[in-house]
Amino acid sequence: MKSHNTYVKVRYAETDQMGVVHHGNYADYLEIARLDWLDTLGVSYRSMEKEGVMLPVYELHFKFLKSAMFDDQLKIVTKLKKIPSVKIEFDYEIYNQDEELLTTANTVLVFMDTHSRKPIRCPEYVLNKLKG
Repeated sequence: MKSHNTYVKVRYAETDQMGVVHHGNYADYLEIARLDWLDTLGVSYRSMEKEGVMLPVYELHFKFLKSAMFDDQLKIVTKLKKIPSVKIEFDYEIYNQDEELLTTANTVLVFMDTHSRKPIRCPEYVLNKLKG
């Protein structure tokens, strides 16, 4: 499925006194990568929200293999797991500048109507971008 690489440099504020990235920052890294993936596809999350569609996180899973450190240049590989329906699922791999695999992750998000807060199907224009 569609895969995209996003690059993030670890900031000092994201680390503890030992220079290790705090685990809570990884959710932010995935969000940065997901939005970048959508932008590359030609879909603006801001436009989706203006059209009444939001994508809250339903599931979030991490496997931490090795620590990311202050000043590391992270490569986040974002892969769409399958064609979305009501849910959209991504797998991620996070590497450092030495191409060491640090973390694997998975998210499931749900397409929801902004006003009713009820699940809806993936917008047709997103599906068209994935097929095109």
